[in-house]
Amino acid sequence: MIITQTPLRVGLVGGGTDLPDFYREHGGRVLNAAIDKYVYVVVKQRFDDDIYVNYSAKEIVSRVEDLEHELVREALHMTGIRGGLEITTLADIPSAGSGLGSSSAVTVGLLHALFAYRGRQVPAEELAERACAIEIDRCRKPIGKQDQYAAAFGGICDLSFGPGDRVVVDQLALTPAVRRQVQDELLLFYTGTTRQANHILGEQRANIADRLAQLFQLRDLAGEAAAGLRAGDVEALGVCVNKSWAVKRELASGVTSTQIDEAVEAAIGAGATGAKITGAGGGGFLLVVCPLENQRSVRQRLAHMSELPIKLEPFGSRVILNVHRDIWS
Repeated sequence: MIITQTPLRVGLVGGGTDLPDFYREHGGRVLNAAIDKYVYVVVKQRFDDDIYVNYSAKEIVSRVEDLEHELVREALHMTGIRGGLEITTLADIPSAGSGLGSSSAVTVGLLHALFAYRGRQVPAEELAERACAIEIDRCRKPIGKQDQYAAAFGGICDLSFGPGDRVVVDQLALTPAVRRQVQDELLLFYTGTTRQANHILGEQRANIADRLAQLFQLRDLAGEAAAGLRAGDVEALGVCVNKSWAVKRELASGVTSTQIDEAVEAAIGAGATGAKITGAGGGGFLLVVCPLENQRSVRQRLAHMSELPIKLEPFGSRVILNVHRDIWS
C-alpha cells in the first residue's frame, strides 16, 4: 500500500501567464504558495487483476482503457500499470472548482503513488512535467502549468515559464520572520460556490491576442511581488495581489461576479492590502492579504463566508506510507 500527500496551493500573482499559448512566445511568471490542505492518494495491491477506482464515483474495470476517470487512466498508461490494484483519492476541500489546484494535486499525487508502487522515486521536476503532459497534452485541458509545479515542489514558488517550454522553479528562501508574517497575513474565505475552470480558462486562452497588455502586467506584478518578499517587504505582496486582481478581471467574462466584487471591496475597505479569487475565478475561495491588526474587521465584513484557516506548506508531494508485503507461495 502506498499513500501520498500532495498540497493544494493559492495563486498569489501572475495566474494566466502560465498558459502555453502565452508563455511559449512571451514568457510567463507566477508566484504561488502551497498550503496545508491536501489531496491524498491511496494505491493498494489487489489479489485479482481488476482495477478499482474510488473518488466521487466508483469504477471497477478489467482494462485501463475502460476507465472514465481520465487522469487515472492516463496516469496508469504513463506508468505502465495494467491492473491488479485499487486507487482511492481523498481531499481536504471540495475537489472540483475550488480554485486551489486540486485537479493537478490529484495528478501529481497519483503519479507519485504509482511510481512508488513500481519501486521508483521520481523527483519533483519530473512529477510536475509528467502531470502537465497528462492534463494539457493528453487530456487537452485548457489550463496552465503553475498548479502542477506548486503541488510537486511546495513552498512559495517563483515560477518562470518560457519562452518556449522551459520552466524555472525558484522556491523563495525567506527568513523565518518574513515567512511567518506572510503566513499570518493570508486569509482564505469560501464563497459558497464552485465552478468548472475549463470554460473560463478556454475564454482566457481565446482572448490572449487581445489581452497581451494585461498579461504583461500580470507577469511583471509577479516579479514585483517576488522581489518584495525577497527584500522582506510583505506589504508589497498585498499591493501586487490587489493590482493583479484589477487586471485579471479583464481576462474573461466569468472571472468575477457581483458577489465577488462586493467581497473584495469589503475586505479592502476593512483594511486588507489585497484580495482576489484564487484560480481562474468565478467562485471557489477568496484570498485576502491583511495585516494582523485589521483582520478582525475583515472577518466581520466577510462573516457571511466560511473561513478556511491555512498555513504555508514547505514540502511538495510526499509518500507518507509505503508498505510492501511478501507474497507467500
